[in-house]
Amino acid sequence: MLEFSQVTRTFRDGAGVSELTVQITAGEIVALVGLNGAGKTTLMRLALGMLRPQQGTVRLCGSPLDAVTADGWARVGALIEVPLAYPELTVRRNLHIVSMLHGSDPRRVEDSLHTWKLAALADRRFRTLSLGNKRRVGLAAALHHDPRLIVLDEPSNALDPLSVILLREQLTRRAREGAAILVSSHHLDEVARIADRVLLMNAGRLIGELDTSGNDLERAFFDRILLDDRHRAAEEQAG
Repeated sequence: MLEFSQVTRTFRDGAGVSELTVQITAGEIVALVGLNGAGKTTLMRLALGMLRPQQGTVRLCGSPLDAVTADGWARVGALIEVPLAYPELTVRRNLHIVSMLHGSDPRRVEDSLHTWKLAALADRRFRTLSLGNKRRVGLAAALHHDPRLIVLDEPSNALDPLSVILLREQLTRRAREGAAILVSSHHLDEVARIADRVLLMNAGRLIGELDTSGNDLERAFFDRILLDDRHRAAEEQAG
């Protein structure tokens, strides 16, 4: 569903990503973890065509992004950083607009309101909502049209425990139904519950997978990051 092949995109300050190669297949949940500034959001923006690679290729369903049709993009659902919504419109109206943009049945708006426990807020303007409720609206909008590829950047931010459980149930169900899911998170224990693979990212590079079978995931995470930092420092000194 999604493939990065030797993708590089750097910025003037030196940040960015380098030589990314990874595949996300249908029915798979892949979690992306790393420290702040590791390049997780840049990777996701590249996946959605919000940024263009300087080198390498990103493919969606086998096609380079610049060849993906409008129908192809309609099968993608995403939430990157903050929910995109019209602040002066109601929750219901925002979801209706999303439905029209993706060509899905507008009657499913009520189903989304029910699924994400938003019915009581349906006629509230988006700008009046709490951060957690705005996040739930963003998730409802991202998943409303049953996308085949789901890309979510820190989706559990600002969610209460009940909403986190709801998110977990939604993602696992959609993966069972064949969606490919890429999700970034700082919550290692949470992604370990649902992810088929947990990819480690450090200083703009993918450095391998995190073994989630151990008891102390945070210790394993920081040990891998520290080892990579030392390895890179040694390479730079030698070079």
